[in-house]
Amino acid sequence: MPIDRSAFLAAAADILGSKGLTSDTDTMAPWLTDWRGRFTGRALAMASPASTAEVAALVKLCSQHGVPIVPQGGNSGMSGGATPDESGDAVLLTLRRMNAIRRIDAEGRTATCEAGVILQVLHEAAEREALRFPLSLGGKGSATIGGLISTNAGGTQVLRHGSMRALVLGLEAVMANGQVLNQLTPLKKDNRGFDLKQLLIGSEGTIGVVTGATLKLEPAVAARQVLWAGVASLHAARALLLHAERVAGEALEGFEVMPHHAVTATRDYLPSIRVPVEGTHPWHVLIELVADACGAEALPGLAQELLESAFEQSLVADAAIAASEAQAEKFWQIRETVPSAERARGPAVQHDISVAVEKMPDFVETSVPVIEAAWPGTSAVGFGHLGDGNIHFHVIAPQGVDAQAWQEGDGKAISRMVHDLVTQWGGSISAEHGIGQLKRDELARLGDPVALGILRTVKHALDPQGLLNPGKLI
Repeated sequence: MPIDRSAFLAAAADILGSKGLTSDTDTMAPWLTDWRGRFTGRALAMASPASTAEVAALVKLCSQHGVPIVPQGGNSGMSGGATPDESGDAVLLTLRRMNAIRRIDAEGRTATCEAGVILQVLHEAAEREALRFPLSLGGKGSATIGGLISTNAGGTQVLRHGSMRALVLGLEAVMANGQVLNQLTPLKKDNRGFDLKQLLIGSEGTIGVVTGATLKLEPAVAARQVLWAGVASLHAARALLLHAERVAGEALEGFEVMPHHAVTATRDYLPSIRVPVEGTHPWHVLIELVADACGAEALPGLAQELLESAFEQSLVADAAIAASEAQAEKFWQIRETVPSAERARGPAVQHDISVAVEKMPDFVETSVPVIEAAWPGTSAVGFGHLGDGNIHFHVIAPQGVDAQAWQEGDGKAISRMVHDLVTQWGGSISAEHGIGQLKRDELARLGDPVALGILRTVKHALDPQGLLNPGKLI
């Protein structure tokens, strides 16, 4: 049955008011293309509710009229999960006006906030209470809490604190029929059936719209030590990781790896960058140790002990410890610039993959030559969060190719092979960026049939009309 657009828009305007609804093409345009520029869609209207009650009323109205809903946070996702299709039938539901931090409980170390809160704003609010939210990523200035929950975002601190699944203590969401699920109270023990908040985390807005959350906070970092090491291989980096875990324990918060190729690309991209160690090393490792006030005094000695014992065991060829906070930031700048530097070298296909941590060195060392042999002239580069088994595996095109033609031809074939390899190794084709529409068909091709069947059953049970974020995930 066709949508009665005029009747729907009039009723939606009554719910949301003049600030909460627009069909203006120019106003909507910036939000109809994903952050990477790969997907562009159209929308019937853009809804900007100011409260959970308004979200619930709008979702109920959409259910009555059969109008699809595409939830969107900061529009900083990597898989096109918050972009509508080209039909123009869907409402783009942005939660950016719902940006209140409802409460920070300093004693309980929790923050309760709305879905539209920007990650960096939450960081700053927690810092004012001598606390921190231990998840950070490059897009912290635009990524919203609701989007991070919906994609189960990761980042550089997953090694110690886990992804959003481990940091969400309570959740509020509007279901497909407009009912509000309120489980914001953070209970450490609760055996009343399924953990429904975990069902919603990572579901990419396909079974409910996250409107609020209670999040876990940690004591503020009182001291940190950032180390850089040059190592002979990714296997050596893995051995250094195990050593760091033994020596530093819970002080170990970050462990990032970069091949020589990536570090060279970064230095070419930003000539002001200085690599912390001399000479040429096949792989580079960035290590971060942190401590709260209780452990701050001992942290420099712990960092020194870690490196000295690593040298004694021939785990590193060269290493350095940042002498100041400014230098520590410069160490991290190298790691954070790698994606931009690689993109500057030419078109590439990027893969956000994971395999078991202990298998990652073997996976990279066997997969790189396979890819490069199958597509002569390409360069395969793996870098990222070795500590949690998540490597960003980029394959850079040969020099001089037409970018768009290569992406559509060889690029897609390369991604298919990479995903095949990851699946053969028992890994995941999406470690922290979500499935969205970018990897939906690949998940259908490679996913476990039983798991996919359960996902579809849950989707149909909770969203029988298929109105929530259609065409995404499954």
